[in-house]
Amino acid sequence: MPRPSAGSGIPSVRYVVVISELDPVALGVASRWGTPDPIDLHVDGAPLRRLAPGVLLLRRPGRHIFDEGLDRRFPRALQEARPALVFPSIHRSESGQRCFTVHPLGNPGSDAEVGGVSGRLTPTSPRLMADALRRLSESGRSLGLEATFEATHHGPELGWPAFFVEIGFGEDEEPPSAAVDALARVLPELSEDPTDRVALAIGGGHYAPHFTELVLERKWAVGHILSRHSLERMRPGTPGEAWKTTPGAEGILPARAADYEGTAWTGVGRRMRDQDAARR
Repeated sequence: MPRPSAGSGIPSVRYVVVISELDPVALGVASRWGTPDPIDLHVDGAPLRRLAPGVLLLRRPGRHIFDEGLDRRFPRALQEARPALVFPSIHRSESGQRCFTVHPLGNPGSDAEVGGVSGRLTPTSPRLMADALRRLSESGRSLGLEATFEATHHGPELGWPAFFVEIGFGEDEEPPSAAVDALARVLPELSEDPTDRVALAIGGGHYAPHFTELVLERKWAVGHILSRHSLERMRPGTPGEAWKTTPGAEGILPARAADYEGTAWTGVGRRMRDQDAARR
């Protein structure tokens, strides 16, 4: 089956933005876009809509984190293209942190309490995630909101590349309007920088400040981000799966040398260093 193209009546699709009807950030973002024109393709009866060139929009009735196997519900016309799935969402944390976050999907350990399958990782889209982080970091400066990566930590389990882009807004009832406006501007504009070097990131904390800084300041893009906590409890097959689901990875980028040491990464990928990517 050929890759979908505009000439066939089906657009060439780079990614699909998925809106959960139960998520306040997703609904806020979608409200800024109105009702884009549909194309002649549906998922469970809901039309796919043209959001921007190469970008489609899909609304779903349930919660993002439990929408397991969503990619398998897409029409055959898009199955070979395997576009990335991008989920705008609320960010919740015990600290009530106000921020933008970007993170890949999966459960490196034995837990799967918030969607996905224990020990399973969803494919990543490193260069799109890097662009999302950079754009949100720029937008967030004027809003007083930091943009940060989070480590891989929840579902849904999918076979296509996917990631979440979130707004954390503490105890407020609704996300800040200016933050929603910023996310609505960013989401239709994501692009991949082919000069970014791709790596699997390991070590560091849940909010991945080391890898956030590297991607903002250097030409790095990272796929899965396995925090130091997840390294301590990951299953034997997780290193290989993390490598396999970080497409284009040239090596493994540790937050510190000790994160790479030991037998877990033997034969998986070579160690790379911060300075192996040029400054932006």
